[in-house]
Amino acid sequence: MRSPGAILGIWVLGGMMALAGALSLAELGAAFPRSGGYFVTLAEAWGPVPAFAYGWAELIVIAPSGLGSVSFICAQYFAYFVPLSATGVRIAAAVVVLLCTFLAYRGVRLAAAVAGASTYAKYAGLTLLVVLAVTIGRGSAANLAPLWSPGIGLGGFLTALLAVMFTYDGWGDGLRLAGEVKDPARNIARGMTLAVSLIALIYVAVNAAYLYLLPVDELARSPLVAADAAERIPLLGDAAGSIAAVLVMISTFGCVAGSALVYPRTQYAMADRGLFFQVVGRISPRFQTPSVATWIVGLLAVAFIFVGDFQRLANQFVLGLWPFYTLAVAGVFVLRRKRPALERPYRVWGYPVVPAFFIVMGILLMANALIETPAATGLTFGLLMAGVPVYWVWKAVAGARGL
Repeated sequence: MRSPGAILGIWVLGGMMALAGALSLAELGAAFPRSGGYFVTLAEAWGPVPAFAYGWAELIVIAPSGLGSVSFICAQYFAYFVPLSATGVRIAAAVVVLLCTFLAYRGVRLAAAVAGASTYAKYAGLTLLVVLAVTIGRGSAANLAPLWSPGIGLGGFLTALLAVMFTYDGWGDGLRLAGEVKDPARNIARGMTLAVSLIALIYVAVNAAYLYLLPVDELARSPLVAADAAERIPLLGDAAGSIAAVLVMISTFGCVAGSALVYPRTQYAMADRGLFFQVVGRISPRFQTPSVATWIVGLLAVAFIFVGDFQRLANQFVLGLWPFYTLAVAGVFVLRRKRPALERPYRVWGYPVVPAFFIVMGILLMANALIETPAATGLTFGLLMAGVPVYWVWKAVAGARGL
């Protein structure tokens, strides 16, 4: 996509979708403040089958591809300093996953501290980049002209939007740790809304800065956009690219650490409810973390790294999540009808328009993916749906064994 206006519009729309999703899920997180995130929400709204399907999908598609794709970015920016072959990048990405898995295994505080510190570094660096780009950057407003270019179809727009939602992903992660949040009735909604709003504002500003510093054609060709953009800021001198690369590495490492921390909570919640092997729900007596689930997710992510590339992993991750994102937000409508007396410390702002907007956009993204890439999308959705027969097999086996 070579239209500056369309690029910025996609980032704005993506931010609106992330905010709508966060506002909607905050109602469910405040009503059900238990660890397990989407699994708990889906179980309460739709029953055990969709909840199990989500846990299955997260284990075999979502979590491994999510950790693998972000670790690829970290490894690619590491290669800015140390030249690596394609295999070397995969090895470096695997090392990132294993380190972050170890941090998550050692305890919530350690992994959360690493993820939190990297997040602050990331957004501080991005904000500084925007300020320097606008004030002293060697850019030009001419790079934004023409603002709109003809020939942008709906399919291409939605495909680009799906890629943008990969960057925005994490908007609902507050739901995953709802059981470990102090005063969830107040803090889940406030934290998710504030975080997503600030992130959307920063992402839109950063992409405007990129477009100001780099012509759109050069931006499209760049494999390391942050480093190339930073090199257009004279104040940073020869160290510009290195500074940007370090910030991206810190950011992505923290993202993997945070993901390694939150994903295993789903498998723990499943085992706790008797919907998965009890050993998967084992809590480390020393570190008080779901140790078995943590290492299963980490090792599967390493396997994914060596059988896929970044784009394939990113697509699997995003497409694997959206059916469940859409069902989870639709759970707001379902639960208001099924359980009107349920205590809701927070009610989604803008109901019913806000959750309906998210649901419609989610359906459009999935439908477009099936049209544009039917084979790959069909395979991903097929793996997700495989969780349904697996559930019935599990129930039959568990019943026979008295589990």
